[in-house]
Amino acid sequence: RQLFAPSIDLGSGKEAYTEFPAKATGNDCFSAFPSVNDWYETVKLNYGVDYSNGSRHFSPTPDTWQKMLSILLYWAEKGVDGFRCDMAFMVPVEFWDWAVTIVKERYPHIKFIAEIYDTGLYREFISRGHFDYLYDKVNLYDTLRGIQTSHCSAAQLTGCWQTVDGIGSHMLNFLENHDEQRFGSKFYAGDPAKVLPSLVVSSYMSTGPMMIYMGQELGEQATDAEGFSGYDGRTTIFDYWSLPTLRRWLTGNLKPRERWLRDLYARVLRLCNSEKAIREGRFFDLMYVNYENPTLNPHRQYAFLRNYADETIIVAVNFSDDSADMDINIPAHAFELLRIPQGEMNMTELLTGEKARKRLSADSPFEAFTGPWGAAIWKVRHR
Repeated sequence: RQLFAPSIDLGSGKEAYTEFPAKATGNDCFSAFPSVNDWYETVKLNYGVDYSNGSRHFSPTPDTWQKMLSILLYWAEKGVDGFRCDMAFMVPVEFWDWAVTIVKERYPHIKFIAEIYDTGLYREFISRGHFDYLYDKVNLYDTLRGIQTSHCSAAQLTGCWQTVDGIGSHMLNFLENHDEQRFGSKFYAGDPAKVLPSLVVSSYMSTGPMMIYMGQELGEQATDAEGFSGYDGRTTIFDYWSLPTLRRWLTGNLKPRERWLRDLYARVLRLCNSEKAIREGRFFDLMYVNYENPTLNPHRQYAFLRNYADETIIVAVNFSDDSADMDINIPAHAFELLRIPQGEMNMTELLTGEKARKRLSADSPFEAFTGPWGAAIWKVRHR
């Protein structure tokens, strides 16, 4: 993929083509010779920012702003229900403040989703940029991927919710998208059946939405070496291509393992809507009282509560090839804050439907068992 082949005649003398300053690529490469990793197929548009000195010129309103607003309004009039804005943080937030406000005034139902890779900008792009949701890539996604590939401790999940504390409902969580390698590929987990702990954490940690990418729930592993993309664990977005898992789903020929996995995804994700404690309840991290718990390895297991009114859900996940028989400490503060009574109670495990009488108490641990790469989700109604 040699760029700007030297065989092209650029002329000579006064007629020679010169490029100064160089046209900027979409990823801010200000060179006439972008590398193969630069976004050479895109051109940086003028949103009123002079990148040579960082100055900003927004009055009068830049012409690019007007053109982009026209595009947004064109599609809004066509009836789309949302916009996913690629690398939104590389466009000045002043533009989003102006444009999103106008679009939402005319079409208040439309959602704006920002792809954003800087946690320091999260709050500004919600409050000033008026985005409904942000991709939580560099926070939760990267941490879960690190845990799955054994480079990261599950204890770091505590820092994930702390980073977005107060704005968690605006986070769009995911395990796959068009930029990332497939969860089940050999470049990531290596087995789509290991998804349960990551899926439960990413969909139950907050009240924000969970995104499922095409064929993820079928265990697509991206084993094809497609044209431009090649064999890299991703699904190509540059070539005309189809996925074997989706072909089998569309023709009703899913393999038994694919049907099992799709059912697992359905059971986990339906709870996001059916359980008020998950859909709109409060979150309580249990790890600070379990770091020295001999039955719970904080590097491989993680536990938390979700609570709404008279319902509490105890969630425990296991990022390990071994089963985990956990005695989870629940502090008195949790019972007081969430107004949970203590004692023997009837409970239901929401993934399996198992019913049991279990004890909830600050004086004795809560017993939860998970298999390898598993999860336990126990619900209790009280008061």
